[in-house]
Amino acid sequence: MQINVFEGILIPFVGTTLGAACVFFMRKTLSKLLQRALAGFAAGIMVAASIWSLLIPAIKQSENMGTLSFVPAVVGF
Repeated sequence: MQINVFEGILIPFVGTTLGAACVFFMRKTLSKLLQRALAGFAAGIMVAASIWSLLIPAIKQSENMGTLSFVPAVVGF
């Protein structure tokens, strides 16, 4: 069980580290257009992650509040 948790944490950690290292070390060789495209792609991924992994579950958990079920999600966002 602990090995599965370790592997589940290690895989995103390695991916994030490699991606950040590539951007850090290739910062001066990437064109401005490519830098903006990669930043836009990363921003889109973060917006999607915040909506599907944070906002929608927050609204579902607060459904018992009736018409104010959006308040915890808005405050958290």
